[in-house]
Amino acid sequence: MEDKEEFLKEFGDYYGYPNGPKTIDEIRSSEFKRLKDTVYLDHAGATLYSELQMEAIFKDLTTSVYGNPHSQSDSSSATSDIVREARQQVLDYCNASPKEYKCIFTSGATAAVKLIGENFPWSCQSTFMYTMENHNSVLGIREYALNQGAAAFAVDIEEAVDQYGASRSSLTSFKVIQHPVQRRNEAEVLEGDLTGDACNLFAFPSECNFSGFRFSLDLVNTVKQNAEKILGGSPYSRGHWMVLIDAAKGSATHPPDLSLYPADFVVISFYKLFGYPTGLGALIIRNDAAKLLKKTYFSGGTVAASIADIDFVRRRESIEELFEDGTISFLSIASIHHGFKIFDTLTTSAMCWHTMSLAMFVKKKLLALRHENGAGVCTLYGNRALKIPCHDSGSIVSFNLKRPDGSWFGYKEVEKLASLSGIQLRTGCFCNPGACAKYLGLSHSDLLSNLEAGHVCWDDNDVINGKPTGAVRVSFGYMSTYEDAKKFIDFIRSSFVLMPSEFEKGYLLGAKSIPYPNEGIENRLSSSGFYLKSITIYPIKSCAGFSVKSWPLSTTGLKYDRQWLLKSSNGEILTQKKVPEMSLINTFININQQILSVESPCCKGKLQIKLDSDSHLRGKEEFYLHNQRYSKTLWWCPTFCQPNEVSAQSCHIWR
Repeated sequence: MEDKEEFLKEFGDYYGYPNGPKTIDEIRSSEFKRLKDTVYLDHAGATLYSELQMEAIFKDLTTSVYGNPHSQSDSSSATSDIVREARQQVLDYCNASPKEYKCIFTSGATAAVKLIGENFPWSCQSTFMYTMENHNSVLGIREYALNQGAAAFAVDIEEAVDQYGASRSSLTSFKVIQHPVQRRNEAEVLEGDLTGDACNLFAFPSECNFSGFRFSLDLVNTVKQNAEKILGGSPYSRGHWMVLIDAAKGSATHPPDLSLYPADFVVISFYKLFGYPTGLGALIIRNDAAKLLKKTYFSGGTVAASIADIDFVRRRESIEELFEDGTISFLSIASIHHGFKIFDTLTTSAMCWHTMSLAMFVKKKLLALRHENGAGVCTLYGNRALKIPCHDSGSIVSFNLKRPDGSWFGYKEVEKLASLSGIQLRTGCFCNPGACAKYLGLSHSDLLSNLEAGHVCWDDNDVINGKPTGAVRVSFGYMSTYEDAKKFIDFIRSSFVLMPSEFEKGYLLGAKSIPYPNEGIENRLSSSGFYLKSITIYPIKSCAGFSVKSWPLSTTGLKYDRQWLLKSSNGEILTQKKVPEMSLINTFININQQILSVESPCCKGKLQIKLDSDSHLRGKEEFYLHNQRYSKTLWWCPTFCQPNEVSAQSCHIWR
């Protein structure tokens, strides 16, 4: 209780909806009973729906008749009215005048971004400029731009901040650092030939889904009015600039005010706002920008008339009808009304303060953690001021953890241990490769080297060549509590912080780890009800392991565990996902003789590798790759034959 009193002393004015109709404790007990034994901290990935919200939706759908809005029946007309009201709710949420903007429903934020990219009026004189911190869905626009001969480049935006860490609002407060220009058809246009007639697009997120950093929406007016100035007179700054805001994450607590920041395109995702429905997003588009888009495809609902056997089609003039292909997800659209009720009741400003206070609390606690030798435990990404108010900090905390010797804990280790502790979080790069590389300090060479080593999105390769390939992310929602944040901090402290009293059997022991005494282990474990039955060692990744009752530890875990991998002759890293037969390869380590034995039912011989000298009974080749020494053993084995091949294919064992 003392900890919470200390928290409320600092954040009580912002936490828990002190002026709302319900306190945070009342919201959790009445609307999120399913979270009793779960700490959910992935609201940036998908926030949670309220149980009362779903009850209202179910009642609505079971007491109303909604027909296809493309029909003329009474039920269809009722559906059209609901859709019309929903469009207005979306516009109101972003303070967008219906005289200037329209709301186009899509299958998600990604579909909304894709709609812009494929219909934008690209030319060889156009420019696509985007911040490094962008979701892959936004980076995908680059394909449309480059294929049409346009130039594309990333930029870093540096904002001047005041003494309190808040961004300044002025046209001169931005410094734009331009990355190299990309162009696929160099011969089509020279820089000196660029004119001011082309349409250009600038894209940025209102809140970075990797770091939680909030970009100043003043960028909208700055780019639209002063692109040449902030780009230093670059020829790529000429032309008519339009601005896209990816508000999929940021709009959950801080929707853009389009009356002040008149962006041309804003994309949002409803499951990131209030949990349900999934598979529904919206594109808020300026009327004058919509007129510039060049739509090719037509479908049901988008045409006024078409003739099947001749080249004739007349499209509808309504912006929404023109771009909404096929029947919209009208039942999902009908349900967003109940989600917006929550926002109207609590208010987005109160939700913003609430989630920000939890994020600030966690950041402070993480930065304060120290190992017994005084070394810091946590490295935060995108961290600026740790005071409220801080207008450029959202509800995300992104970080990695270090051991006492400065080496990194793998983020997958954090994720798996968190899951065992009932804590749901996210790890990786979060589909934001630019932010990931920027904050982790990964060069192009690092990224390509990681790819060569077999690392792809969502795999378990969390540390390569001593550097993390991603991060741990926790994010808070409007229903998150102090108790959620406290349990998370306690988990980090007990699992990853080395305390002096526990430094008996290696620094992997945390403050609450079970000690491993030399004597009386059977009695101590049996009295607790837990005992260690066996340990399985997997020397070669994706191959069969062997079980033992005891095994030595190293500074990275079980000794010799997953120290080797198999690589095909063409350089591909082999896994069971690619070659299921790898499960038939048996391994065993004789710890006394220091020999690793490898055998397969498809091979006549047994490969033996001496561990102490890293030598083996067959030929060895050593080479260096990215300043790392590798030992390679050539092993001919038909286990790795492709289905259409007759002869065996060689593979290499890498340590």
